[in-house]
Formats: sequence, structure tokens, C-alpha cells
Amino acid sequence: MWTIFLSIKYFFSRRKEGMISIIGFISIIGVALGIAALIIVLSIMNGFDQEIKKKIIGTYSHVVIMKETGIADYENIIDKIVKLPGVTGAAAFITGQAVIKSGKNVTGILLKGIDAGKETAVTEVVSYTGDEASKLDGDTIILGSELMKEGNINPGDTIQLIIPYSQFDMEKVKLKVIGSFTSGRYDYDANIAVVDIKTADKIFRKKNTVSGIGLKVQDEMNVNDVKKMLIDRFGYSYNIKSWMDLDRNLITALALEKKMMFIILALIVMVACFNICGSLIMMIMEKTKDIGILKAIGASSMGVSFVFLFQGIFIGLMGVLIGGAAGVFLAERINVVADFLERITGITVFPDDIYYFTKIPVALSNDDVLTVIVVAFTLVLSAGIYPAWKASRLDPVEAIRYE
Repeated sequence: MWTIFLSIKYFFSRRKEGMISIIGFISIIGVALGIAALIIVLSIMNGFDQEIKKKIIGTYSHVVIMKETGIADYENIIDKIVKLPGVTGAAAFITGQAVIKSGKNVTGILLKGIDAGKETAVTEVVSYTGDEASKLDGDTIILGSELMKEGNINPGDTIQLIIPYSQFDMEKVKLKVIGSFTSGRYDYDANIAVVDIKTADKIFRKKNTVSGIGLKVQDEMNVNDVKKMLIDRFGYSYNIKSWMDLDRNLITALALEKKMMFIILALIVMVACFNICGSLIMMIMEKTKDIGILKAIGASSMGVSFVFLFQGIFIGLMGVLIGGAAGVFLAERINVVADFLERITGITVFPDDIYYFTKIPVALSNDDVLTVIVVAFTLVLSAGIYPAWKASRLDPVEAIRYE
């Protein structure tokens, strides 16, 4: 008990060397800034992660079943698939490469044919069009918003769609643009066009076969369980991929980036821990006489070490509490802060024409907050071990000889 009392006394007492107090204060601020930065950055990255996954899942189905030669008996297969556990919906689609010509502009695209009535059960493509997809028929098409900008195409314009089978065999059809879709990802919005599945069947000469079947599952994060079940059921003659497989590089990059940001920002806390260590060593030098007297009257080496170890814990605990509270507070109000900075500086902090979000996406995770606090407190605790050990090794005779 006396060790805690003495630690508190030393912590709040005035120091002979004011620099020690300043370093202790800087250590608290350093730990707090590091923890706050970690919580805020991880929350924003979680938000981006969730939003990007929504974009991917919204455009792709959770699981896609395809076959190189096309799927002829797709209606029968869909009837079997929707009865499987974990599957909530299924819809056929046709995809292929095409070229659109509007005036002098010629652009290569990925054309997707859908049944709008069934597509809503597996993707968000119809909602991205503002429900214009429900009006698709034999001579209409919907283009990605970026594709329309680059081609200077407006709703109501007529474009020519060309599918080149060979140098002398090309399928050409004129279609009316009835709308656009915005998924929130540039690569989708600049390269994809949507038509009715019957139109796609005709221009790609599919003869009532489809390119694949899209599925929606109950839990998209455990989609691999359904994928494995489908492989077991249909075999390897079908190409079965989950939404994670279709954008694996992006998903992997997001996960890696989050880990690297955690490591980089944790260095801020480590620097603060070095300050704590330096502050405690300087304090031990200042309190050499006190340590000698304590040992002379019977204080154990462990008791002396705990006095200074608790000092480090007090400094770290204050930093952890301040940083944790500030991090959570600012993470929940990051868009308010961004708006304030925009008003003050006149610079757009988060341009929506680049990021496709109207506000900064934030997802505060209790697990992340707890992890940051535990890691930070562990680093702080380790910073006090060496100075505490050093204090316990002082010889009382040498400590008070020249006092």
C-alpha cells in the first residue's frame, strides 16, 4: 500500500528539475495522441472497408456460378439452388464484351443482360439505376454514369451496340439510353452497361443459354461455406466464385492496409513510451537520496521498484484514458470536424467526386478500441519495467553517501 501512496505523492509533487515534469506531460500527450489517432484511423478504415464491400456485393452476386459453354438448363438449376440451406435468392444473367458507338465516340464495355424482376433478389444493380432497369425492354439500355460522361451521352440518346464475332461477322443493334447507374466504383461505372436478358440473348446469340447464375446468401461473410456446398453438388465442370474471389486483390489490400496503419500509428505510442522511460530514469536520479533512505529503513527492492513502476502506470493510464475518450469522441464526429475544417480553410477535405461518398464513412469497432487500449497499456507498462528495476538495484550506502 505504501508503494501506491508514495507513487501518487511523487506524481503530484513539485520537482526540483522542471524538465522532468514537462517530459512526463509530453509522455501523457504522446500516448493520448497515439491512441486517439489509432482509434480514428481504424474506424475510418473500417468504414471504407464496409462501404467498399457493399459496392462489391451490390454489383456482384454473393456467389456466381458460370460455365464456359454457357448454362442451358438454368431454370432447373435455379429451382435446385434456392432450396439449398443458406441461399436466399438466385437469378440468371448474360455477360459479354461489346462496343458502343455514339457519334464519333467508340468505347469497349462489359454488357450485362439481366431479368430486372429477379435481379433485385441477388444484387443492387436495379436500385443503382433508380429503378430504370425495371423499364428495360428489347431496344433500351442503361449505361454507367462515368461511361455516359466520357462518351458525352445523355438519357434519350440512341447509341449503336456492336458485338464483333469476327472481322466479317458483327452483330449491330441500335438501343435507346433510358438512364444511368452509379454503383460508387469508377471501374464499374465507366465500363458496364445493362440490357434486358432477352436482348442480351439475341445479340450474343446465346440461343436461350445464360452466362451464369448469381446467388444471394444469408451471411455474405461466410459465403465460402455455401461455395463449398455448391462445388460438392455441381462438381468442377462449373466455375463457382464468391464475391471475395472476384475482387480478391482489393479485399486483401484493404486488410493489409489496416494492419500496416495499425503498426505505423502504434509507433507514436512507442515514442511516448520512450519518453515515459526517460522521465522515470530522470526521476530516479532526482530521488536517489529518497531511495537510499527507504532502503536504509527496511524497504524491499521490490517495493522500491513498484513505486516507480506505478509512476509509469499512472502516466500511461492518464494517456490511455484521455486518448481513448478523445478517439471515440472524434471518430463519432469526424464528419463534423471535416465540415469545420472545410469552413475554416476553404479546402474540401473529402471530395465526393473522388471518393463517391457524401460523407466520410466511419465504423467504430469495440474490438478495435479494446485492442488499441490493451496494446498501448502493455507498451506503457513495459516502458516502466527497466527504470523500476534500476531503482531497485541502487545501493542505499552509495545513494546517501554524498547527500
